[in-house]
Amino acid sequence: LCMPDKVSLERKRIARAYGASLVLTDPLEGTDGAIREAQRRAREAPDHYVYVDQYGNPANPLAHELTTGPEIWRQTDGRATHFVAGVGTSGTVVGVSRALRPRGVRIVAVQPDDALHGIEGWKHMATAIRPAIWDEAVADRHRVMGTEEAIAMTRRLAKEEGIFSGVSGGAAVAAACAVAREEAGRIVVLIADGGERYLSTPLWE
Repeated sequence: LCMPDKVSLERKRIARAYGASLVLTDPLEGTDGAIREAQRRAREAPDHYVYVDQYGNPANPLAHELTTGPEIWRQTDGRATHFVAGVGTSGTVVGVSRALRPRGVRIVAVQPDDALHGIEGWKHMATAIRPAIWDEAVADRHRVMGTEEAIAMTRRLAKEEGIFSGVSGGAAVAAACAVAREEAGRIVVLIADGGERYLSTPLWE
């Protein structure tokens, strides 16, 4: 499993617990460095490696189109008006958009506001390797989120709501709150990471 060396200790330990051998790449290159290393290994030793490519595999958004989107629609009794999610591999927002946008749900895609951000799992599309599955047209609105605002909301979620999220979850909720201040509706936001993966980081000090 190729991942940037900057990921949290917990994420590394979880992967190893599942039996993965980790290949840690340059932290300054982020997920792009891990992608390039995985591609290189698969290219040079195709009999030893399988490049799953979650950034380009159509099964990624398809899973959300067939499951996540319909689940949101059912659990809101068809009353959801907005869906807010961050852009990492982009599979979630692309797939949910395909399921819910035809039903009139407005899709809001959120990205970090800077290339050197601290929102683990998200991509700053202007400077990163663009996922093959990503399509800006799936969203009605695009928002950006700063790392400090995301961290502040992550801590608020834990203290005020009992929701123990990763920074990407705080970023998504902060973006959803911004949407709520501007537009009335029933807004669904997806929190895709748990705070227990970051206990060794300054986030919870």
